[in-house]
Order: sequence, then structure tokens, then C-alpha cells
Amino acid sequence: MPQIVVDQLRKSYRIHERDPGVGGALRALLRPRHRTVEALAGVSFALERGELLGFIGPNGAGKSTTIKILAGILRPDGGRVQVNGRDPFADRERHVAHIGVVFGQRTQLWWDLPVGDGFRLLGDIYRVDPVRLARTRDELVALLQLERLLDQPVRQLSLGQRMRAEIAAALLHEPDILFLDEPTIGLDAPSKLAVREFVLRANRERGTTVLLTTHDMHDIEALAQRVIVIGHGRVLADGPVEALRAQVMAARRAETGLQADAEDDEGMAIEAVITRFYALHSATEA
Repeated sequence: MPQIVVDQLRKSYRIHERDPGVGGALRALLRPRHRTVEALAGVSFALERGELLGFIGPNGAGKSTTIKILAGILRPDGGRVQVNGRDPFADRERHVAHIGVVFGQRTQLWWDLPVGDGFRLLGDIYRVDPVRLARTRDELVALLQLERLLDQPVRQLSLGQRMRAEIAAALLHEPDILFLDEPTIGLDAPSKLAVREFVLRANRERGTTVLLTTHDMHDIEALAQRVIVIGHGRVLADGPVEALRAQVMAARRAETGLQADAEDDEGMAIEAVITRFYALHSATEA
């Protein structure tokens, strides 16, 4: 049985609307107006144990909503989701013991505490055996080069340093699934390379299942064995990067009526492939 099963997942948000200005504020107070936004409109996929999946799409496509549902943060409006045979929202306490989550824009460490103290607190929260925690912490600190950061408050870290510390924090309890939502956002090139190398190592050596969302297509090319493209709350494509490339190239040839050079096709950058894929899909939707 797949480790993660998502079947016809649906989630909508009710958004308050108002006209600009003081008059708009008064009208909104007296006659509130809302609209419903469908973040997920029947998303389905399955993920086997040990897979590394790239989950990509434009802003507002439903990527973060999917991860929050898989992490047990949000309850879906419809459909079925199972992670390790559990409903993430209904069985959150047992569920979170087996997952690690990193959100690029948020921190799970304590802002004013040194990184090392934050690690110890997380070990207590997850009820990790102290000997096991020390072993795992030392390994992660060495791999992510955190030795000089352990005594620094989180608020004093650079973004790249903080993201490395966040990934270590997410893995202290040795989860078998890692959800990464934009883990390299805003990082410089050396920090991105360090994060990519560590994620790949965790997947290959520990067998950690990884679901990665990112707008950096170099992350996808370097890490993902399989890619799901999501747009307008629906799965648009699911398969290896090369299959997506072939789909885009076939559409390109059909449009131009020309036989494009095979070497040019194979060398086409992944950013260009994804951009072209979105353009083709938008044209189909129109």
C-alpha cells in the first residue's frame, strides 16, 4: 500500500470582500460580501515509501494547502487522505510523530532561544529518548554544519543558517516523511546547494519520503524523481521530469509543424519546460 494516498481532495476558502475607501468599509460592515475560492478541486495522487516528489505550480495553485492537509494542519472539505494508514487531521497526535515539516516562511524554533536549546525543547515535545536525541542531533549538526550556530539565538541567524537549522529541527525525531514547502526560498547559492545535498542524502541513505514544493526549478532538476504539476487546484501532470519535457516538446512540434532538433529538446532548461507547460495549459483552459 502507498505510504501517502490522496483521493479527490477538495478544500475551499471563504474570502471577505469589500470596496475601497470609508464607504466600502461601512457597506462591508452592514452588508458583508463573501466569495468562495476553491483551493483544491479533486486532487488525487499516491506516494510510495522512499519517493522524492517535486510538487510544483504557480502561486495559488494549491501546493501549500495540500501540504497543510497532509501534515494534519487543515481538515479537507471532501475526498480522502491517508498518511501511513492514518487520517492526518483526525489522528494528529500519532501522525505528527512520524512526519517532519519545514515551511520556508515560518519557523518552528523559538526566536529568542539559542538553536541548541530549541533542539532540546523539540526533543522533549516529541518525547525522544535523550540518548537517541543526542545521537541524531550530533549527526544533523555535523551534516548541516551547525556547530557554530548552536549557542546563537534564532533571531540572529541569516536566512540560510536558519533554514539549515529548521531542517535539522524537523528531523530530530527521525520522521519517515519530510514535507518541505519552499525550503530554499531566498537562500544564496551555497545555502541552496547545502540544503539540496542534505535532502538528497536523507532520501537516499535514510529512505525518508520527501514531498517538496518549490518555485526554484533547479531544486526540481537536482532532487525530484517524479514531478506533479498542479494548477487551479487540479493535477495537470504527474510523472518523471523527462516525461513532462517530452509532452511539451510534442506540443511544440505540433504547433510549429516542424521537426525540432532532438538535442535542443533534450537540452531545454527545466524552467523553460515548465513555463511552456503552463502556457500550453492556459491556452487549453481559454
